[in-house]
Amino acid sequence: MRARRRRGVAGVGPGYRDRLRALGLVLPLLIFLGVTFLAPLGTMLLRSVYDPVVADALPATLTALRGWDGEGLPPEAAYEAAAREIGAAREARTLGQVASRANRLQSGLRGVFTRTGRDLREVTEGPWREAMAAIDSAWVDPGTWHAVRAAGERFTARHYLNALDMQRLADGSVARQPEERRIYLPLLWRTLLVSLAITVFCLVLGYPIAHLIAHARPRRAGLLLALVLVPFWTSLLVRTTSWIVLLQTQGVINDLLVAIGLIGDDGRLSMVYNMTGTLVAMTHVLLPFMVLPLYSVMRSIPPLHMRAAASMGATPAQAFRRVYWPQTLPGVGAGSLLVFILAIGYYITPALVGGSSGQLISNMVAYHMQTSLNWGLAAALGALLLVGVLVLYLLYDRLVGVERMSLGS
Repeated sequence: MRARRRRGVAGVGPGYRDRLRALGLVLPLLIFLGVTFLAPLGTMLLRSVYDPVVADALPATLTALRGWDGEGLPPEAAYEAAAREIGAAREARTLGQVASRANRLQSGLRGVFTRTGRDLREVTEGPWREAMAAIDSAWVDPGTWHAVRAAGERFTARHYLNALDMQRLADGSVARQPEERRIYLPLLWRTLLVSLAITVFCLVLGYPIAHLIAHARPRRAGLLLALVLVPFWTSLLVRTTSWIVLLQTQGVINDLLVAIGLIGDDGRLSMVYNMTGTLVAMTHVLLPFMVLPLYSVMRSIPPLHMRAAASMGATPAQAFRRVYWPQTLPGVGAGSLLVFILAIGYYITPALVGGSSGQLISNMVAYHMQTSLNWGLAAALGALLLVGVLVLYLLYDRLVGVERMSLGS
């Protein structure tokens, strides 16, 4: 019995130690992925639905508003609680955060909260409704209290509603934003269309380039491949600003067109700070991500296949369509998916050369992160982009199959 136990321990021990050793080798990578990818992603998704600032600052006010039916004005208890908690938030220096949350739901409330917090220091007793109404008439507007109650929800879908140009009305129903405030859905559609157009442009330009490199002599292929890789060795900022120099009204391309007589000096083309500049610059930046997967697949295709098709009577077009093109589909799929995913989240190039008409949804995400500080809406927009990419990936897997997407051998 003891020998059997020793054999069992001896048999399990080395395998267990091997698993521990393998886990120790992989653990740094898992920690790196968790810290740099999973944690930021989880934080972003949480921020898109969780906003406790108002709920933490005005708990008694929100409790008093729960019994309010939304008709007329809330009870005196809500005014008293709001007066005391606004004063406390001002002392704690959190009133600005509360005001900004309420202002996102009803314009002008930032000033109302700031003015109320300042002037309430001189008020020591009620009635609080009259006191707050004397400071600002917004406090006798039911819309103000609807905004306060909506802003006090810890878990909310309003960021996603805003990202889809929707809004929740006072009665709880959901409706579309007024036409002049619908900005995010058009930007989302523009981003998808621009990303698709850039993917097509990169495929049309990159396919013959990859074919040329794959079938060139080794020394020439190395030189051509180095030229494709030059953008990776050049700063993205330098490449983007170079296109500004080339495309601007007084730039190199317009000067050349005027010099050869294709256009007049008063008819110079506007090719920058618009969608044209965005398409040209992003296609140039992302073209290598299409060429490299295509080249990797094409160089693994034996030339014998095309010669065999020709020997059986196929024309060059037929041989390409029925023999060569199907074998390059894994590279086409890999390059297209890579370019599309990169294009849908691109920020620097549209920001520099896009102007107002060439901006994408990523620019709006950056605006809310850096300027308006509405991180919840920025997170919701980013989550919608993430869902869109995942849906396209699953659609590609269903129609083509991810297992066919390879970079060659």
